[in-house]
Amino acid sequence: MTTGSPALLADAFARRLAAPAAPPTDRSWAAQALATGAAGTALLHVERARSGQGTWQQAHVWIKTAVGTDISAATTSGLYLGAPAVAFMLHCAVTDDAPRYQDALSCLDRHVTELAHRKADAAEARMRSGRPANFHEYDIFYGLTGIGAYLLRRSPSGSAMERVLGYLVRLVLPIRHVEHGVLPGWWVDHQPDLSPADVSAGHANFGTAHGVTGPLLLLARALRQGVRVDGQEEAIDTILHWLDTWRQDGPAGPWWPEHLHLGELRAGRPAHRGPARPSWCYGTPGIARAGQLAALARRNPALQSLYETGLARCLTDPDQLSKITDTGLCHGWAGVYQTAWRAARDAAGPVLDAALPGLANALVRQAHPGPDPGLLQGDAGTALALNTAAHDTAPISGWDACLLID
Repeated sequence: MTTGSPALLADAFARRLAAPAAPPTDRSWAAQALATGAAGTALLHVERARSGQGTWQQAHVWIKTAVGTDISAATTSGLYLGAPAVAFMLHCAVTDDAPRYQDALSCLDRHVTELAHRKADAAEARMRSGRPANFHEYDIFYGLTGIGAYLLRRSPSGSAMERVLGYLVRLVLPIRHVEHGVLPGWWVDHQPDLSPADVSAGHANFGTAHGVTGPLLLLARALRQGVRVDGQEEAIDTILHWLDTWRQDGPAGPWWPEHLHLGELRAGRPAHRGPARPSWCYGTPGIARAGQLAALARRNPALQSLYETGLARCLTDPDQLSKITDTGLCHGWAGVYQTAWRAARDAAGPVLDAALPGLANALVRQAHPGPDPGLLQGDAGTALALNTAAHDTAPISGWDACLLID
């Protein structure tokens, strides 16, 4: 499955994902995972049902599998697992003329709101203790940024949304460590792969998935929507200043390190000497989209142009594009395309639009079914990006809000 139009390929992927497998008996919760479970794959069929390319019967099969066991609202839940993941999926499925899942969604909303408050309580206690953060406190997948992305769609004026934004405002303030001096507020005391480390072996992460770019996306998107708290503009400017400080300007345009360890932070330069793989999760596409949205929120055309030009140069650089080795949303062609498509819709000029056909062609050439039916790194995410490429319209369901790039 390596030739054909985006529409034909998207149809073929959807047919292949017609029916879900039963979740493992020892991991029944896995169906509630947005990244790899039925909750994420259901988004493909929801989008197709809402656009008339598929049926609600197909979508319902996957939705029913995702809610087939008790849905977790434990503290370990987040946008990509448990109650928030299922709620996000159902919100994408609910329409004004067919509110088929509204009762279940309203019930889940209460649990997500309570979860947001619990997580905010824990984060504030951690801040008072002086301990560093960890990914699961603030990131998109399991942290308050991801939960905030959901609340921005469902309850933007609620107290839980206010607490999430207030927390992110505090998160970006510098902290002073008794031994290591001033550190970024989102400094974590573990390695990028979540393996344990002391503070000196921890890091400051730049990525969209787990780093400061995720909070920037949420803060900027909320501000553009008119949802704000005290200090929000200053927090956006703080992150933008961080990105400007650590921007590396190379022959193929600007790039940013994926993360910084303490030695790099103190030396004022990253260990890497060139850009890593372009991706939504860590690379220039995700960071540039966040910078573009922040520039729009702060009404800064010069900064917007910088990020749009930088993204265009990345998307047309053969050396950088050669590092992309899969088609998934997280760090593959699907994520690069969907991020670039969203950025092109907001761009001040045509430079990003001009890059889209080449990215779509690459996505089509590389698209082939794999063992993972899921959203983030599997076939469902690839099919959804192919669908965007085929129809050149924003997703009707808004599924890509889980990436915070919409």
